[in-house]
Amino acid sequence: MNPLHGIRLMTGVAGVLLGLAGCGTTPSTIVQQPTTARPQPVVVQAPANGAILQTSAFRPLFEDRSARLVGDTLTIVISEKTQAGKKGSSSGSKTGALQSSIGNIVGLPLKMFQGLGVTADSSSEYDDDSAINSSNTFNGSVTVTVVEVLPNGNLVVAGEKQIALDKGTEYIRLSGVVQPDTIQSGNTVPSTKVADARIEYRTSANFDKAEVMGWMARFFLSFVPL
Repeated sequence: MNPLHGIRLMTGVAGVLLGLAGCGTTPSTIVQQPTTARPQPVVVQAPANGAILQTSAFRPLFEDRSARLVGDTLTIVISEKTQAGKKGSSSGSKTGALQSSIGNIVGLPLKMFQGLGVTADSSSEYDDDSAINSSNTFNGSVTVTVVEVLPNGNLVVAGEKQIALDKGTEYIRLSGVVQPDTIQSGNTVPSTKVADARIEYRTSANFDKAEVMGWMARFFLSFVPL
């Protein structure tokens, strides 16, 4: 084979591999909703007797600008703190003893074993103690978009924030269901009031990938039990 053709082939394969590696930099997500939505188009209605009211997009003059339609935005104030602990212990013990002897019985063969005694003792102990503690804190804010209005008036929201740093990109994603009554001044909602919340922080930096076990290690680990 022509050496120049071989070099071109290897260069092409390397380019494809680098392209695939570049496509896999976006981290996985637990958010189940699209992270944005456009407002629904306003239905054009023919004016009747000069009226200018459009019910599909009507907002009272003195109403605040709280989110309530598809495409509206609101800010979720993330203030999550979880702490859990578990502690357990167990113990057990068992003892046993056995004592037996062969008495003098007339007519019993093997006279040498008459009067022989057997004694055996056994004991076992078991003690187990375990403790697990976990705590997490997540503070911040992200502005989300109303992607759906449920029949009961609740708002399905989702959003994403990307922050590009020197070595990678940070992703903050959120989705959930917001009850309009929980919207506070400034069009904000605390994350503790979001139902079915999916809140995550991901990064495309290399140190995030270092925590993931390689495919070859996972392959061999599937055959070797721990």
